[in-house]
Amino acid sequence: MNRGMRPRGGWQTHSVRRVYENRWIEVDEHQVTTPGGMPGIYGVVGFRSIAVGVVPLDAQGRTVLVGQYRYTLDAYSWEIPEGGGDPRVSPQESAARELSEETGLSAARWLEYLRLHTSNSVTNEVGHLYLAWDLTEGVAEPEDTEELAVRRLPLKEAIEMALSGEITDAMSLAALFKLDLMWRRGQLPEAVLDTLGPWQGA
Repeated sequence: MNRGMRPRGGWQTHSVRRVYENRWIEVDEHQVTTPGGMPGIYGVVGFRSIAVGVVPLDAQGRTVLVGQYRYTLDAYSWEIPEGGGDPRVSPQESAARELSEETGLSAARWLEYLRLHTSNSVTNEVGHLYLAWDLTEGVAEPEDTEELAVRRLPLKEAIEMALSGEITDAMSLAALFKLDLMWRRGQLPEAVLDTLGPWQGA
């Protein structure tokens, strides 16, 4: 497809060609002129789903992490419950489905407290991150492609795992670090602060 000379903040897009697609992603090659006036190409990865993640919090101030092998990294990763959601439904609905599938938990209370672009140099993917509490236990039903471990631990311990580098997943880090900051500042919902108590630490 040809979009003509369309300016993008100093960039000019001359044409866009789809070079690859599957059920989950599409890759487009853009013929461009850079802000410096040089001709070039820009590869853009589009996702056919939105990204959602959730930090669940139980009545004892514990959260849940999910462990799984990540094929792209050839490494094991501890993460908050997260995944992809249908863009035609609300991100919270998709986050609730991921939480239930991966951990068996459902939540009565939800707060979307962070949106982020997961890797804005190569993709337009948007992540929606939630805090969920007032939990009910259920049975996990992971997808056939997933072999998951579920770990319940104090929220502060999960934050320490993020600080120490034991957690490296970008959405998990962003979710836990912002939650830590909101906790320090007393900006979390009253019911959550009642569960966690005042922030104490160095």
